[in-house]
Amino acid sequence: MAAETTDLDRMRDQARRWLDDDPDPASRDELRAVLDRLPASAPELADRFAGPLTFGTAGLRGPLRAGPNGMNLAVVTRAAAGLVGWLAAEGGEGPLVIGYDARHGSREFAERTAQVATGAGRPALLLPRPLPTPVLAYAVRRLGGVAGVMVTASHNPPQDNGYKVYLGAQLGGALGAGAQIVPPADAGIEAAIRAVGPLAQVPLGPPGQVLGDDLVAAYVERAVAVIAPGPRDLRVAYTPLHGVGAAVLTAAFARAGFPTPGVVPDQAEPDPAFPTVSFPNPEEPGAVDRLVALADATDADLAIANDPDADRCAVVVREPAGTGTGWRMLRGDEVGVLLADHLMRRGVDGLYATTIVSSSLLRAMCAARGRAYDETLTGFKWIVRAGGGTPPLAYGYEEALGYCVAPDHVRDKDGITAALTVAELAAGLKTQGRTLTDRLDELAAEFGVHHTDQLSVRVDDLRIIADAMARVRAATPTTLLGAPVTGAQDLLPDADVVILRTAAARVVIRPSGTEPKLKAYLEVVEPVAEGDVPAARTRAAAALTTLRAEVATALGI
Repeated sequence: MAAETTDLDRMRDQARRWLDDDPDPASRDELRAVLDRLPASAPELADRFAGPLTFGTAGLRGPLRAGPNGMNLAVVTRAAAGLVGWLAAEGGEGPLVIGYDARHGSREFAERTAQVATGAGRPALLLPRPLPTPVLAYAVRRLGGVAGVMVTASHNPPQDNGYKVYLGAQLGGALGAGAQIVPPADAGIEAAIRAVGPLAQVPLGPPGQVLGDDLVAAYVERAVAVIAPGPRDLRVAYTPLHGVGAAVLTAAFARAGFPTPGVVPDQAEPDPAFPTVSFPNPEEPGAVDRLVALADATDADLAIANDPDADRCAVVVREPAGTGTGWRMLRGDEVGVLLADHLMRRGVDGLYATTIVSSSLLRAMCAARGRAYDETLTGFKWIVRAGGGTPPLAYGYEEALGYCVAPDHVRDKDGITAALTVAELAAGLKTQGRTLTDRLDELAAEFGVHHTDQLSVRVDDLRIIADAMARVRAATPTTLLGAPVTGAQDLLPDADVVILRTAAARVVIRPSGTEPKLKAYLEVVEPVAEGDVPAARTRAAAALTTLRAEVATALGI
């Protein structure tokens, strides 16, 4: 009992110190309400003060709530002050470019970041309205920004927000110009954030310069230049999933000469509550149901979804006649190799890159066609730096629906240019009476069926993930699908990843970098005999079902 009283007193003291420093009246009221409910609210208070949000995938991400373990005005003020201080210490000169999406708090967090920058004597350039993340990444390069901040939580739940950091050429180098930060910059910024003193002593300046729509028009113009002249007869159904992609994507399609996509009406406008989806991620079950309904109603050739900040692109296709399966979403690996194949056929030279969790098909394609290939750890911060710049990156993708089709335009994943390039490919195939699935079958006939899927487990207790990773390390499977495991890699300490390989299968196990999930990426490669792709797909699907069960057992989940 005495120990519990001591813990409560300690938490009260922490909370009171936070209240004294918090610049947001609403946040202070929220925390006082939690204090008023003690001791019943002790677990909630402990979670809010479990520690500060740390820089993960290029920045901060967490629930909107008071306390250091949440996204709020105090955390953002401290993060901005640390970032600006680090930029100055590194000798970085030039403006800080700031973008934001339409989530709760995004505009306020962006404006506070601008005030912190100008208060430190650094110019701040604010995007004119809620816009896609790739527009911010483009703006950092175009405007010569020393760095960029994008306030977004991408496809996280409605109660989350985040803070992504990009570097310009001056501090990021040629490969990192307009790209997400990587070590040691992330650790340096985090240390600078910890060194920030009382927030009342952080000087706040004017709101900075709000940029005009000419920047957005320039992004659209460059995006359209990514694709080549050619057929444009394509009916597209589209959803931004209540995010910020619709205006930019429809403008880009119109400028490129495509018919204006039909947009899901009740998902067309930004809405931070994401009211029509249980989870604002195109990959989640049910997320694209309204899109498929619109595609059916309008007899669309293709359906496309962006995630809420429009840096990812999902593609939904009509299954071949007679299969009776209607529409299906292509896996990220399928879109990834379709785009790579299309760019290769267009003669785009340079390095083709993906990640260790993506399909091995791109490697096989590059080997057969004499293209440079590289693979990296997960995340576009690594993909855009693949190969060290020799040869220059031509294209990169990750299986989580992220594609970089024009690294000199946006050095990050870009759901707008990916959608344009998919449409270009689909329109060209349509003139031949063919579809994206026909092209996938051609690739399978040439290289074998590379069937990929995920075993993904969302948890409330992160210890479940740690225990599962420890379990598979302690008792690594020696066989998978009845074949010996010929390669087992543990990437610690560089990354919390375990890779298992057999002659015809591969498993990559890792915790998610952005969500409380454990992920196992599964691949089965099945040769195609006598051109019978459907039979090979059936065999591969059956093998992958078995592989999924074996991996789940090994993880104890």
